[in-house]
Amino acid sequence: MEKRQQMKETLQLFIDSLKDELHSLSQDIWSEPELAGNETHAHDRLVRFFSQQDQTWSVQSHYQLPTAFRASWGPVGCRGREEEPALSVGFLCEYDALPDVGHACGHNLIAEVGAAAAMGLKAALENQLELPVPVKIIVLGTPAEEAIGGKINLIQAGAFNDVDLVFMAHPAQQDASFLPTVTIAEVSVKYHGKASHASAYPWEGVNALDAAVLAYNNLSLLRQQLKPEWRLHGIIKHGGVKPNIIPAYTELEFYLRTPVLKDLCDLKTKAEACFRAAALATGCQVEIIYPTPTYYNILPNATLANLYESNGKSLGIEFPEQPASFSGSTDFGNVSFVVPGIHPFFHIGTGALNHTEEYTEAAGAEKAQLYTLRTAKALAMTAADVVCCPDLLRQVREDFNQARLKLEK
Repeated sequence: MEKRQQMKETLQLFIDSLKDELHSLSQDIWSEPELAGNETHAHDRLVRFFSQQDQTWSVQSHYQLPTAFRASWGPVGCRGREEEPALSVGFLCEYDALPDVGHACGHNLIAEVGAAAAMGLKAALENQLELPVPVKIIVLGTPAEEAIGGKINLIQAGAFNDVDLVFMAHPAQQDASFLPTVTIAEVSVKYHGKASHASAYPWEGVNALDAAVLAYNNLSLLRQQLKPEWRLHGIIKHGGVKPNIIPAYTELEFYLRTPVLKDLCDLKTKAEACFRAAALATGCQVEIIYPTPTYYNILPNATLANLYESNGKSLGIEFPEQPASFSGSTDFGNVSFVVPGIHPFFHIGTGALNHTEEYTEAAGAEKAQLYTLRTAKALAMTAADVVCCPDLLRQVREDFNQARLKLEK
């Protein structure tokens, strides 16, 4: 326990010593917002940050995706046990922005937290010759969270295959060790009819706009029979070209959300029945397309959450009563299905809401630094707890296995 406490003190001091560099990193990302999949400046800045720290980081730019990266360090703590597999502790950085409003979700701070926590844990571990298990640190730059689910692509590419634990944190309105995010599926629905003059011979046409309106109304009526926590919402993206032309083509875009993945399958079945019924009623052909991967709900890990709260409280973080529900979605949910991890939320000193211009301003303000670095310390301290205590590591893995088992019931 005394060694663990010394490690925590070491990592806190080291993160404080890097505060100017970390603030500069965050500011450089914040001041040049880039949309999902186009984060070339942020990617290059983070690669440069890890490459310039010292020669012990192995940095891979453009890792699996054009704007993803991987930085690794270690293993350490394996004196006399060089052949023993290392425990790989992962920290994730996000850095994509939103259209028009920039970093209104604070992803510049997510990148800073991931970098700071990794550097802090490295400082705590680098002089440790004997640990219960050899430890390696991996930092993954995970682009495109706001649009295409970069973490999902990285999972499919095998980027998490050698990661044993994963940590990241997201800006919000309050501190929370866990919030129940929801699954989300994006669906694009295209109706194909037949154009005709709407006044001279409408009977020759097949009205794709009628199909779109019917589908929209079908879903509106379906809501009465949905569970209270289920959500579906959407728009008609294309409704025709001129009033005197029977529309031959229309398109809708809907989001389907449920608290857990298994419920999403049921909601998709119900929604698809509404889409197909509209096509049948109007004589149109219909395409139902899911253009992006489904974002899963985050699986809870009570052991990691409790450790994070304990460490956070020691740093002055206050954890108010958590809301019973939360409507946000993230591709970290998919990561939590394959690797034990934690995704706490942290206050940045503002009451503004995410995805607003006010939150963009707060994410770039110097005031946010206190909260951001404090969160990074709590994450690194939680990782230190687990790597130093085999019993805690077993509990973390047991929580993960139990959460996965519940999915099968």
